[in-house]
Amino acid sequence: MNIFLVVLLVLAGVALLLTEMFLLPGFGIAGITGFACLIGAVVLAWVLVSPTAGYITLGASVVLSGFAIWGFLRSKALDKMALDTKVEGHVELANNKLKEGES
Repeated sequence: MNIFLVVLLVLAGVALLLTEMFLLPGFGIAGITGFACLIGAVVLAWVLVSPTAGYITLGASVVLSGFAIWGFLRSKALDKMALDTKVEGHVELANNKLKEGES
């Protein structure tokens, strides 16, 4: 049961961090809760299971977070969220109008 709780906290923490980075602007509740879940998972693994499990959980949290961010950046989901419009037009500068009016 303890290991299941640790795994659940790691997965929830990674999901919340991804939500904060790519869906919600700023550093808010989801980011803070994600970090708290990851820290809580490491502490619970360390205290309830063993110090070795705490180190393994810490390493797994870092690696899993890195792979999740890398995978999301490589996916097509980020392209769908990005603005991809080209604005074509011409802007006349005020200095050019003044020079034309003077001559």
